[in-house]
Amino acid sequence: MVETLKRVVRNEYFPAAAVLTLVVLFWVAGLFGGLSLLSRSQPPIATLTWLLFVYAAAVLTPLAGILAAADLLRRWWRNRRAAKAGTAKGGTRNDGTPKDGARIWS
Repeated sequence: MVETLKRVVRNEYFPAAAVLTLVVLFWVAGLFGGLSLLSRSQPPIATLTWLLFVYAAAVLTPLAGILAAADLLRRWWRNRRAAKAGTAKGGTRNDGTPKDGARIWS
């Protein structure tokens, strides 16, 4: 189980996939009543703070989702081109270490 977890976390697609998953979960939670705070009587500063948070999240999460999806596509295309060319995995050097120094565990 631990080895499987390490393999998943070491995967080059993991960071972007995690961000994309969190963005989708955020919007699904919002669809199922994430704005319930507004239906209760709250002090104006609490309501204003909540609205500013929701506004920031509504602006930033699509941006994060687009960037994560673009990163996933870029990595997929790079690996696909490398496989067609018959070279080593696109994100690694010949010795198997990541090109960008993204190794988590030794």
